[in-house]
Amino acid sequence: MSNKKIIALYVLPSLLLLAGLVYIPIFLTGYYGLMEWNGVGAMEFIGLDNYMNLLQDPKFWFSARNSFFLALFSTLSLILYLAVSLILAGKIKGKELLRKIYLIPMLLSSVAIAQLWIKIYDPNNGMLNSLLQTLGVDSPPAWLAQRETVLVAIFIAIIWQYAGFYIIIYSAALKGIPASLVEAAEIDGATPIQIAYKIKVPLISGVIKTTIVLAIVGSLKYFDLIYVMTGGGPNGASEVIASYMYNQAFGIKNFGYGSAIGFALLILALITTWGIQKLTASKNDSIQF
Repeated sequence: MSNKKIIALYVLPSLLLLAGLVYIPIFLTGYYGLMEWNGVGAMEFIGLDNYMNLLQDPKFWFSARNSFFLALFSTLSLILYLAVSLILAGKIKGKELLRKIYLIPMLLSSVAIAQLWIKIYDPNNGMLNSLLQTLGVDSPPAWLAQRETVLVAIFIAIIWQYAGFYIIIYSAALKGIPASLVEAAEIDGATPIQIAYKIKVPLISGVIKTTIVLAIVGSLKYFDLIYVMTGGGPNGASEVIASYMYNQAFGIKNFGYGSAIGFALLILALITTWGIQKLTASKNDSIQF
């Protein structure tokens, strides 16, 4: 391993794979953003026009607002996931069965999850509206067809989709806490809430910081479930940056502008990640990527 040529030979396949799948596509996306192109014909260089139009596009800023709402909602949902993980880490009956139940959404594809929630939200025969009518609500909303309710409906489906992912991360972190610390706190008379808040949560703070980054950056890039459930509708009410990019590039064949949106999304994700690192990193630790 002291031979630098041998080290370079070992590293080369990974570097080539990373360059082909990540760095070259990023460069090409930024390059296509400088062009007017329909994806098939000849490209016309227009400089920074796409990026300047992006800054003045109200639909882009509306989709960015929805993406940030999703990021905020996803971050707040981490509190719920952490609370469930703390409960499952305690001495309760059937916790192993509950862990398996929470993992079910991870076994399903995003398309299957989207179809499931479309059926739940169906205004005529859906389970949710049938339940509301049983409880006395005469005119329950058409959840995915009204601007006032579509975002909340989608966000709830996303919470369910990622519950197992974050719960398993928190559960694994909580298992790494020495049992002696918890037992000592119990002997001193600490309540379960005090043990959770003053011992367990501080000890897994590094994991919590990492999940915050994953939730926020993942929300900014989120696409699949929203696209299947609403396609960005009704009338663009549920449009996020990724779906707006897709509709521009593949919907109306404006690949140059769609590439500019994609490159702007990359820059936005990088800036957001850097900001979270600065806000959450202490003197002794930081989130490394």
